[in-house]
This record gives sequence, C-alpha cells and structure tokens, in this order.
Amino acid sequence: MIESRNDVIEQLKKLLTNKMVTDQQLVSLLSRVGYIKPGCDCSVFINLQASANPKIRTLALKNLAKTANYNYMSHYMQVLRSEDSSEVRKEAVSAIGRLRDPRTIDVMKYLLDDKDPEVVLQALRGLICFKKRDDIFSILLSMQSHSNEIIRSFIDKELNSSKDTGSKSDEVSSPDKLKNLVIEGDVARILDFIPDESIHLTFTSPPYYNARDYSIYQSYQEYLGFLEGIFKKIHRVTKEGRFFALNTSPIIIPRVSRQHSSIRYPIPFDIHPLLVDMGWEFIDDIVWVKPEASVKNRVAGFDMHRKPLAYKPNPRTEYVMVYRKKTHKLIDWNIRNYPYSTVAKSKVEGEYDTSNVWEIDPVYDRVHSAVFPFLLCEKVIRYYSYMGDLVFDPFGGSGTFAKAALSLNRYFITTEIHSDYVRRIKANLTQKDILQDTKDISFLNTESFQERMGEK
Repeated sequence: MIESRNDVIEQLKKLLTNKMVTDQQLVSLLSRVGYIKPGCDCSVFINLQASANPKIRTLALKNLAKTANYNYMSHYMQVLRSEDSSEVRKEAVSAIGRLRDPRTIDVMKYLLDDKDPEVVLQALRGLICFKKRDDIFSILLSMQSHSNEIIRSFIDKELNSSKDTGSKSDEVSSPDKLKNLVIEGDVARILDFIPDESIHLTFTSPPYYNARDYSIYQSYQEYLGFLEGIFKKIHRVTKEGRFFALNTSPIIIPRVSRQHSSIRYPIPFDIHPLLVDMGWEFIDDIVWVKPEASVKNRVAGFDMHRKPLAYKPNPRTEYVMVYRKKTHKLIDWNIRNYPYSTVAKSKVEGEYDTSNVWEIDPVYDRVHSAVFPFLLCEKVIRYYSYMGDLVFDPFGGSGTFAKAALSLNRYFITTEIHSDYVRRIKANLTQKDILQDTKDISFLNTESFQERMGEK
C-alpha cells in the first residue's frame, strides 16, 4: 500500500507527542513529505521551527513552502529576524520567493542588502519572475556589479542568456578540411586560420619553461604570456561549452651555483587565473601520479641528514586541469545536440576512474624527451569527447594524442613547430596498429594549411 503524503504529516504530529523521538526519525519523515494538498493543517512544520537541529528547521520550512500560501509570510519573516543558521535563512527566503506574489517584492528588495550571499541569491531568484517590471529590471541591472562572483554570474545568465537558435549539427560537426591534420609550424600563426568554434576538445602539455632544450624564454613572465596568447586563441576555436584539458606541473630550474638556490615555478597555479580571466570555467583537477622510481630523486640529501627546513619530496605528480568554455548552457545541452546513436556508442563502458587521482606510468621516446602516455590521452578523450568529434593538441610532440584519437574514432588536428618531432609524429601515425586508414591523414606546413583553409 502506497503511503500518502498527508499520512506522513499525521505521523509527524504523533511523533512530536513522543518525548523519546529522535532527530533522525524527524529528518526521515520530513524528507518523505511530497505534495501537500490545499487546506492541509501544516502547523506541525511551524512547531518544528523550535527544534535545536538546523536540518530539521530547514526541512520544515522547505515543506511549508510547498503550500505556496501567503498566510505563512509572517512566519517566514519571523524566521529571518530570529534565525542564525545561513541554511535556514536561505530556505525562508526561498519560501517567500516561491509565493510569486507581488506583495513580497519589497521584502525581497530589502534582502538584497543582506550580508549573506546565499540569502541575496534566493531574493534575486524571487525577483526574477517580476523582471518585466521596469523597477525590478533596473534593480537586476544594478546587481551586475555586485561584489560576489556567483551573484554576478547568476544575474548575467538571467539577463543575457538567450534561447538557442543554432542547429544541432553546428554544435556537433566540424569542417572536413580540419580533420586528421598534422601541421608543421608555429601554432600561434596556425590558429589564426582555424574558424571559430571548430574544436570539441583540446588536450595538451605545453613546453616546459626553460627546462628542456626545445623551449627557451627570456623570462617566466614571457613564458606565461606566450601560453596566455595560445590559450586565448584556443578559446576562440573551441565550441560552446566544450573542454580544454591542460597537463602541467611545477618545474625546477637548477641553481646556478652552490651559493644559490634552485627556483621552483608553480606553472599550473600561475596559468589558472589567466585561463579563468579569458573565459574558461574551471571544472576539475586531475592528479597524475607516477611511480616514485620513475621521477628525479630530490629527497636523497634529506634522507642522509634529516634536518628540518631542508625537506624536498620527490615530485611524483602532474596536473591535468580541466576547463570548460564558459557558457550559460548546462552540459546536458551539449549532450542533447548529439544523435542518440552517437551518445550510445560513445559511452564509457567497463572500468573507469572514480577519483581524480590517476596512477599512470610515464613513457619514454627516443626522439622526444617528454611524451604523453597513451593511456593518459585515451582517458581524456573518452571522458571529454564523443565519437566523431574533432580533438586538438597544439603541441603535438610525438603524436601520441593524435594516435589515441584515431584509435577511439575521433578526428584530430595537431601542430608541431620542430621538424624532427613532426617526423616522429608521421612515423607514429603510420604504424600498422593504427585502426584508421592512414591515407586519410594529411601532413601540411603553415603555408599549405593556409591555402587549404582558403586564406591565400
């Protein structure tokens, strides 16, 4: 027999007469209350506002709000005046907003000056339904400069987001002339010829700052500026709401002499604010963990002397920082653009990573001194793209990412400035274990790519 929601309310009333009732019992029943019929006696929820447990007070308010009854307005106001819990106060404002009654507007205006951003957000949600009124719209406009970033983001979405007018195919497809390309040249220049919103996913590991013989910069700021310029262009060519995964780690510049210290640069943390400022939304930090035997031994000196202050652990980790091109649309919107058959074929079957710690052995290459493990590329491609997508690595290295893309039925585009690495990519992609016909892969230089894109 299915239990009615009003039966739950009656059970609550009976429980309150029992001096042995526990908070756990009350929370359990309060969580089971669904639709409340008009005219139902809801005094039990008001009585529960005297509970010492803020979770019970919150759930009581949440259920009372389901009545959408203006007669409880005085109760909500009393809660706001007397309550210390941020969660309970937020629920009281939410209850007022759910009334959708013009008589609540002055209260919600007043609450916009509350010191708790969560309360302000709920007040804004209540006012949004009246935004066609000139006075309310003006208030919402003024909140665009609020000090809280979440409030600013909420206002921006409510005032500036528009209904999608593009076709689904525009979000899923990419130009055929960009598919399966290896381009030799400066990525900063090559990116200028790639059309806006062509790429579904970028995954790359940029050159190390003066830590390898292939990357020499005059200063750390010059290095960061170089990456910032590249990543801005990648933002332009990335489709709305799609992903950018960046593999970096802090690096050590060895000391000049015994009289000087080595310098450790926190590259992932210095790049992060630059990415956010240019319109990438931070999603996740994946920690790539390597076996300790595979990394440089920094702890040897400490192991001998054990002197505090001189401890330097072995660096076993790198970061894969995951970002999404900022949009007002949810990820569900991106997924819905694909045909059901593509979504079904692209599902991540079998074992997958349940945490953000990925234990992957490094790999070594006779030509390139810092190469992606195939498994790392495979994971990123499987988790952040669909079959038939166009994926991009702007610093192609030995071509591992491109090879992984082909094996997973994605198209790729990769760029590399060094001729010896381009030759390594070609050898890597023409091996017999590549599933896709290598005749479909084009090897171009900057000029031939420019011609291909019709820019000459």
